[in-house]
Amino acid sequence: MTDDLTEQLAPAARSADPAPRVNTQPEGQPTYRPPLIIALLFTPFNLVYRLLYNSFRLFGTLFPFLPRLFNATANPALQGARRNTTGRRPLGPKDTAARFIREFEEEYGSHSVPFLENGYNMALEKSHRDLKYLLIVLLAPEHDDTSGWVRDTLLAPEVVEFLNDPQNNLLVWGGSVQDSEAYQVANSLKCTKFPFAAVVVHTPNVSSTAMSVVGRIAGTTSATEFVNKLRTTTSTNQEPLERIRATRAEQQASRSLRQEQDSAYERSLAIDRERARQRREAEAARQREEQEAADRQAAEEKKQRDLEQWKQWRVQSLGDEPGTDVKEAVRVSVRLPSGERIMRRFAPEAELEELYAVVECHEVLQDDSRPTDVTKPEGFTHQYGFRLVSPMPRAVYTVEEGGTIREKIGRGGNLLVEPIEDEDEDEDDEEEQGDAEVSS
Repeated sequence: MTDDLTEQLAPAARSADPAPRVNTQPEGQPTYRPPLIIALLFTPFNLVYRLLYNSFRLFGTLFPFLPRLFNATANPALQGARRNTTGRRPLGPKDTAARFIREFEEEYGSHSVPFLENGYNMALEKSHRDLKYLLIVLLAPEHDDTSGWVRDTLLAPEVVEFLNDPQNNLLVWGGSVQDSEAYQVANSLKCTKFPFAAVVVHTPNVSSTAMSVVGRIAGTTSATEFVNKLRTTTSTNQEPLERIRATRAEQQASRSLRQEQDSAYERSLAIDRERARQRREAEAARQREEQEAADRQAAEEKKQRDLEQWKQWRVQSLGDEPGTDVKEAVRVSVRLPSGERIMRRFAPEAELEELYAVVECHEVLQDDSRPTDVTKPEGFTHQYGFRLVSPMPRAVYTVEEGGTIREKIGRGGNLLVEPIEDEDEDEDDEEEQGDAEVSS
C-alpha cells in the first residue's frame, strides 16, 4: 500500500537521500500575457487542445502504466513541457504557496494545518536554520484518493495536533503537482504514488549544510499510522539535531558572553574616557584660572606702577604753596582715613582738582628725593578713589563738579577723606541683602 517507513529507517537500509533543490520562477519576475486579440484568435485551438488533453488524462487513468512508461522514456524537454499543460498561470514561489493554501481552504474548509507561505527552497532554508523537520505534502487534485486522504488523515485531529505541537519541531510545506514547483519537487523526490509526504531534516553527520530525506509516506494511510510514522522518523533523527542544538546553544552563549564582555569593556572604556575628559577639563580650567589670576595680578601691578608714576608726574605740576603774605590764600585741613592730617595753603584761583591731587600725592610730597623728570604714563586714566567731605554741615565736594577751592570751601575749612570703594561695596552688600529678603 505504501512504502514501509520503518524499512527505510532500519540500520540495514540505504542512507538518507539528499533533499533536492528545484529551479523555480524568481520572485518578482513578470508573467508573460499575450495580447487580448491573440488570445481570442487562439481560443478555439486552446479548447481543442484541452479536450484532447483531458481525453488522454482519462486514458492514462484507465491504464496507469502508460504515464510511468512515458515518463521513463520521454526526454527532459518533453517532461519540462508537461509542466505547463495544466493551464494554470505560473507564479512566483511565494505566490504559488499562497494560492495552494487558498485553494486548499476552498476545497476542505477552515483548518489548522500550519502550511508555510513560502517557496520550497525557502522552506528548506528555514528548516536548516531553525533545526526543524520539514514535512513536504504533495497532492494531486485529479487523484481519486486525494480528497479522502486529506479529510480522513491530514485533517484528522490527532495529525493536526501532532503537526502543531512545538515539541515535535515540525514545519509543513504543501504543494499541488499542477504547479511547476510542486511538480519539480515530486520528480526530484521520485514520487510514484499520491498522496505523497516526505520528511526532510538537516543531517550534520553528512555535512554542515546537508538536508536529507529521512522518511517517505506514499499512498493512503490512516491518521494513526501517519502520526506513528512521523513520530518514528523524528525520534530516530533527534539525537544528531540535539547535538547540533547544544553546539549552537554553546556558541550562542559564548557569543552572548563575548558581547557582554565587549559591552562591559566599552562601558568601562567610556567611563575612563569620561574621567580623562573631566581631568582634562579640570586641568584646563585650573590653568585658565591661574592664567586669569596671573593676568589680573599683572594688570594690578601695572596699574600700581602707572599710579605711582602718575603721582610723581602730578607732583611736578602742583603749584607752590603761597606764603603768608597772600591774604586771599585758602587754608585747608584734610583728615586722612589713617588719622593723619594734611595742612596746606592754596592760591585762591587753584582748582578743586589740585586739592584732590595734594591728598592723592601726599606720600610722594613727603619724599624729598623724588625724581623731577617723570613723564605721564601712556594709556593710563587716573581716577580718584576718594571724595572730600565737610562734616558739619555735611557737604560733598566732588572733583567732577570742578570750580576753584575758594568758591567751594571759602577761605578755609576742615575736610574728611571718604574712600569711594568701601562705600560702593557696602551699598552693593545692602542691595544684595535687600534682594535676598524680597526673594524670600
